[in-house]
Amino acid sequence: MFDPYLLFLLGLGVVVLLVAWLPMALSRLPLSLAILCVLIGVAVFHGGVVPFRSDPLRFSTLTERMTEIVVIVSLMGAGLKIDRRIGLKRWASAWRLIAITMPLSILGVTLMGMHGLGLGLASALLLGAALAPTDPVLASDVQVGPPMAGDRGEARFSLTAEAGLNDGFAFPFVHLAVAIALAGGAASQGLLTHWLTIDVLWRVAAGVSVGWGVGKLLGWATFKAPHARMSGTGDGLVALGATLVAYGVTEAAHGYGFLAVFVAGLALRETERDHAFHEAMHDFAEQVERLLMMLVLVLLGGAVAGGLLDSLTWKEIAFGLALVFVIRPLAGWIGLIGSPHSLRERALVAFFGIRGIGSLYYLAYGLNHGHFQRWDRLWAITGFVVLCSILVHGVTATPLMARIDAWRAANKPR
Repeated sequence: MFDPYLLFLLGLGVVVLLVAWLPMALSRLPLSLAILCVLIGVAVFHGGVVPFRSDPLRFSTLTERMTEIVVIVSLMGAGLKIDRRIGLKRWASAWRLIAITMPLSILGVTLMGMHGLGLGLASALLLGAALAPTDPVLASDVQVGPPMAGDRGEARFSLTAEAGLNDGFAFPFVHLAVAIALAGGAASQGLLTHWLTIDVLWRVAAGVSVGWGVGKLLGWATFKAPHARMSGTGDGLVALGATLVAYGVTEAAHGYGFLAVFVAGLALRETERDHAFHEAMHDFAEQVERLLMMLVLVLLGGAVAGGLLDSLTWKEIAFGLALVFVIRPLAGWIGLIGSPHSLRERALVAFFGIRGIGSLYYLAYGLNHGHFQRWDRLWAITGFVVLCSILVHGVTATPLMARIDAWRAANKPR
């Protein structure tokens, strides 16, 4: 019989090796790292090799913290790799996806949850807020490349910027769902006023301003300090430090840390846009992100093997499929009406609304802070949507992005 500690070390070692090797092995295949991680988790936990049960209902606080760390590391990487300077016109597609597509997605999911699944307002809104954002972790295959690699097209830029921003802008609706749940399911005028002033205006403003300030300060220390610049170390560990500082300071100021981390990454790039040290920071953040992502998805596979989806009915399955194939694509298409995207790029951006680890975090956060009924049902629905997205988008990302890249190259002005 294996010692559990030695078994953990063995499993961790295998995961680390897979983190390094699988992206290269899967680069030309219509298969994603996320799919394999979930399958590994199902196989390992179903076979009884691991002596504990992966259960997000039982370990709700641990689930919240683990997914939180993965998302903030991913958001820093997303901020660092965007080459395009911030601007109203330059980022017009991202603003459309945040201001139009995401609220439409939340509204669509909330209405379906209430009238199709019979959920209360608070539970339906929590599902809408959790399932609306495009995930920054699992969307790496459809995003821009590393720093100074170029935008690689409007579609990749839009999906990267959307994934970076919408995790912060979805949080007000999670807070609204929690507030309604704590109030017994009703939204009074006083509750809405407090939500608008504190959870929307203050927390968003604090996230943007503190994130930008921390990013600029760390940018100065990294690239412009007169002595001992951090860029001189060549150590990408700086990215992790910047992530934790930006997140911690912003959360202490009661702002949205997710938004602050992404903005801090953008501010770091803005300080010294073409410095090679950005690549070192991005590469380190990406390695940490992949490692943590694999661990979370293996545990998600273990939760599936342990019965996470057992309570699903045909209504929940239809709900999940409608979100992936109808609500997000339709909301994405509406949000990009009038944009400079070609029809192909618009369809691609609308389709690739990948749901993933961010959705797991928001659901765990909401359930841990509010009074919601039937946790098992909410987890089953969210788990199904995430698994459906991992499968559908994971299989199609490589061939579809290869086609759009080839189309861009063929139509590039000479």
